[in-house]
Amino acid sequence: MNRILSNFAGYFKFIAMEQPRVKHIYNIGTLAVLSVFMTFMCTSCFGDEPANCEADIEAAVLHVNDPESFFYQLTDSLQTVMSTDTAIVFTVKGNADVTSLSPRFTLTPGATIIPANGSTHDFSQGPVYYTVTSEDGRWTRRYSVKVVPTFHTVADTLFYDFEHYELETASDRYYTWHNVLSDGSLGNDWATANAGYRISMSTAKPMDYPTTPLVQGYDGAAVCLTTRDTGPFGKMANKRLAAGNMFLGTFDIQIAMSDHLHATRFGIPFTSRPDHFTGYYTYEPGEFVQDFYGNPIPNRTDTADIYAVFYRNHDAAGNEIVLYGDNVLSSSQIVAVAKLPYVEPTSQWTPWNVKFEYREEIDEELLSNRGYSLAIVFSSSSAGGSFVGAIGSRLCVDKVRLICTTEE
Repeated sequence: MNRILSNFAGYFKFIAMEQPRVKHIYNIGTLAVLSVFMTFMCTSCFGDEPANCEADIEAAVLHVNDPESFFYQLTDSLQTVMSTDTAIVFTVKGNADVTSLSPRFTLTPGATIIPANGSTHDFSQGPVYYTVTSEDGRWTRRYSVKVVPTFHTVADTLFYDFEHYELETASDRYYTWHNVLSDGSLGNDWATANAGYRISMSTAKPMDYPTTPLVQGYDGAAVCLTTRDTGPFGKMANKRLAAGNMFLGTFDIQIAMSDHLHATRFGIPFTSRPDHFTGYYTYEPGEFVQDFYGNPIPNRTDTADIYAVFYRNHDAAGNEIVLYGDNVLSSSQIVAVAKLPYVEPTSQWTPWNVKFEYREEIDEELLSNRGYSLAIVFSSSSAGGSFVGAIGSRLCVDKVRLICTTEE
């Protein structure tokens, strides 16, 4: 919670330093901002919370005697845990022995954890569950920790459907999605910015968020992405809309207000060579496109995004690389891109089939060691990252398939 408070402090500093056109909005809207802020604070801890009421795991680390034979990349031994996450997954090599491991955790100040921090457990039978208790003893949070041995992906086609979704467990305010892993269990590779929308529209119903389920899609359930108005709070920050989005990666709520482009962390490690990806969509642009200040842009129709990016996830020095909202299509780490050039408006389910265009050859050894990541990105407004788009633009996506070539 202290990290969230610092983000709000940064936001008010930004408002105070803005140009005069924003200052007069700030003066007449101070009470509204404080009201939304207090609503958010009350929602977070259901009342006046003491400073030591946090019960979070902030990071998890797995130390082993021979990390190079255990992990694909040494950076895989450390997991930074988002404040909205309750599932921690370590991915290790397929022949790794996971029967006696002792993960250690960084907790919020004063918090305690059961089982004990650093205690040894058998992870071959499934996840181990940990309960974190705040320093004042009033708050608890339960985490699952899983260690997953992973071999090469041998299937030529990977299936990304949207059948597995649920309300976010901590708040029941917005939906989250799960992908199906190779062993049939559910993963958390899909991310959205719904958690960020909750800050600006704390009273929104789950189906009023930018990313929602569609029960009747092309084949079973689909995902629906809608560009939404962010209300009075968004207007004061000149963040007047939120595009519906979904992507493979993670969303960092801690920096969503201060650095929204870096809050979207695109990509998951991937061990096959992607060739092309397909799916079905419908798209209906909103009534008019508005600029950063909310003014209509004449003779412009909103556009959506459907694309995939394959990139090297470490630099030459071995430092971990992730792509963000400001470089997901421009980074020098990118190896291949498959992008639908134009998402034509249509109310009928329409197929797409896009081939990856490679910029360099793949290093097979690097590929086998999880040295590449894949990002798949969908957005209802392609310029939504700059807060430009049309309120009401609606992109629905279903039955996504990633066709790969693999080395047996």
